[in-house]
Amino acid sequence: MLFKSTPLILLLCCVSLGFSQTTIKDAQSQYPVSYATVSFNNGNGLFANDEGEFIFTKKIYPDIDTLYISALGYKEFKIATLNLPQIIQMQPETNALDEVMITAKIDRKFKVEDIKPYLDDDYYHCWLPTVESEIAVYFNNPDEALKKITKVHFPVTLESRDWEKRKRSNADKKPFSTLFRVKFYNNVNGFPGKELLFKTLVVRATEKGGDAVVFDVSEEAIFIPQSGVFVSLQVLGYTDDNGKLLSNKKYKEIKSRDGSVVKIPTNFRPLLPFTDEIPQNRTYIKRVFVNGNNWTRFEENSGFQSTLLQAGLNNYGMGLTFNVYKD
Repeated sequence: MLFKSTPLILLLCCVSLGFSQTTIKDAQSQYPVSYATVSFNNGNGLFANDEGEFIFTKKIYPDIDTLYISALGYKEFKIATLNLPQIIQMQPETNALDEVMITAKIDRKFKVEDIKPYLDDDYYHCWLPTVESEIAVYFNNPDEALKKITKVHFPVTLESRDWEKRKRSNADKKPFSTLFRVKFYNNVNGFPGKELLFKTLVVRATEKGGDAVVFDVSEEAIFIPQSGVFVSLQVLGYTDDNGKLLSNKKYKEIKSRDGSVVKIPTNFRPLLPFTDEIPQNRTYIKRVFVNGNNWTRFEENSGFQSTLLQAGLNNYGMGLTFNVYKD
């Protein structure tokens, strides 16, 4: 009897907490819209999972009355949180579909070239990822040879379970399982412009992968434009053991001295090491839920209050592997 009554108990608990699971779907195909952005329009937000699902509860977000939802290839729209429906239909952006580039398979000789990532295990040289931030790194194109990206190397810093043993390479590492979204942009006046791939790509990072997450994109047709390419990384949140995105709360609330509550974005592991070994400022940051979703170069006098910049660490040391095709 106890086992049979458990679903009813769970249902009653969900109702009492104001629980609501919503699924975002394509209005035409009825397929789920994976990893859609759900903004609260107050500097915070969350993401749907691979099945277009997200959880919203008034107990966790009591001050949010409107959601602003967006996804690549769809029209943005807003919806009230009062009586939030179980299914939200997103309308495809038809003019965006016209920009999809179909590229035939290239059957030519090529050589493989690498831009190695910059690795660092110093915790104080690291960026603490939050869901509000997307980090893009610029790679120039030095000549007219056709180049196809096959792998992206994302350096990470692994944290030791025991702080006293943090400098030992064989120390046990703190576990994590984090999902990142990866994007590729063209270069528009020195800033990330339009996305080059009309597809959502995600990569899961765990402590078992070592100090660089290698993301194989060889099956995708990602060619470096003549003006260079921006490659970005954005944390979506923690996952379960199967890699499914969990519905973690994306910010914490801190009460200030005057009694007001300040929302601080939650930091997610792994840490991302920055470096001072790259002479150019080629790292760009944008806060997805604030500042108009605009890019800013990560450098001094850019509005960032960062100890990384004070230490001269102004670049995220991402690496690339690409094929250079011969004539």
